[in-house]
Amino acid sequence: MTDKTIQFKISDDHEKEMREILVSVYNSLVEKGYNPTSQLVGYILSEDPTYITTHNNARSLIRKIDRDELLQVLLKSYLN
Repeated sequence: MTDKTIQFKISDDHEKEMREILVSVYNSLVEKGYNPTSQLVGYILSEDPTYITTHNNARSLIRKIDRDELLQVLLKSYLN
């Protein structure tokens, strides 16, 4: 076991891609009449894709995002 802290770094381009995907998924959830915040939280906590609609290919899109990376970006954004 090591005592070194692991660093987690995401490129700005990857952050931009994740944001575009999230916005698209969010909009698809709104279009279908879902509460997008609740649905996305359910997905993030469980990684169960059934929280995300298939409308506009949203379910396939959200699965392109690594949850750990998404949480890092969300936390960074929240703290800024």
